[in-house]
Amino acid sequence: MKAARAIAAALGFIAAQALAQSFPAKPIRMLVGVPPGGPTDTLARAIAPELGDALGQPIVVENRPGASGVIATDAVAKALPDGHTLAFIYITHATNPSLIAKLPYDTLRDFAPVSLVGRQSMVLLANPAFAASSVQELVAAAKAAPGKIDYGASDAGSAPHLAAELFKMMAGIDLTPIYYKGTAPALTDLIGGQIPVMFVSNISALPHVKAGKLKALAVTGAQRTPLAPDIPTISESGLAGYEAYGWYGIAAPARTPGAVIARLHAEVVKLAQNPAMKSRLAVQGLELVGNTPAQFDAFIRSEIDKWRAVLKAAGIKPG
Repeated sequence: MKAARAIAAALGFIAAQALAQSFPAKPIRMLVGVPPGGPTDTLARAIAPELGDALGQPIVVENRPGASGVIATDAVAKALPDGHTLAFIYITHATNPSLIAKLPYDTLRDFAPVSLVGRQSMVLLANPAFAASSVQELVAAAKAAPGKIDYGASDAGSAPHLAAELFKMMAGIDLTPIYYKGTAPALTDLIGGQIPVMFVSNISALPHVKAGKLKALAVTGAQRTPLAPDIPTISESGLAGYEAYGWYGIAAPARTPGAVIARLHAEVVKLAQNPAMKSRLAVQGLELVGNTPAQFDAFIRSEIDKWRAVLKAAGIKPG
């Protein structure tokens, strides 16, 4: 029996090595759960050609928007686990278990994490006419008028919405969300003064700040953004430990062979460490990361727990 198991293990190892050497055997599809444009799609399309060149096969970015990324990730969960169909996942992958009562897949069991690819901090913006010009002043104003100050949010469960709810929870204040279908209309209303504050990705926010149309109160990252080093972080502005990012990563279907995951991971990390690619994406406010499959798995689990607590505190229940 032991000899048979040893032979089976050896054959399995040989097969895995052969698969790793032959992978990829055809073009790779990378499904993105958002429409073209925006930071998620931008990063996916920026890395796809470079990653494809490294792997020796083209990577075709396929947009399947809808249901907070569920349509795209469900298709990947049900795809052949051979590494030729990948999901480009983002923060909603970790929040959907708390927002959607019946997901068509299991977020942890049905995917094999490859790597965290990158992340992007956000900016807490205010209309220039709004009285508060700092985090401390906003918190004081909100405590003086609970529930009377609105904030814009592109979608429930989006990174900017979560950043705002984390801010509310840590500051012990009550701000009222006003939901929009996308960032653009929310920004239009913020500039027009229909709403006083909102969180926006730095690449979308900073041009309006530099043009004087909006004022920046703070950034959500652990460190100040190199794009605007004069803007303080929320953590250093009185909410110690505050940290929120939009993040992006790659996952494959569960049961994808470990050798294939290892090959994908190795090339993603090389790309994340490429100085030219890092510089190219830094000007768009994107910070490349690159970590191990185990680290990415642990990160996803921690994000699920973190945002579940935030959403619960906000009184947002699965729908």
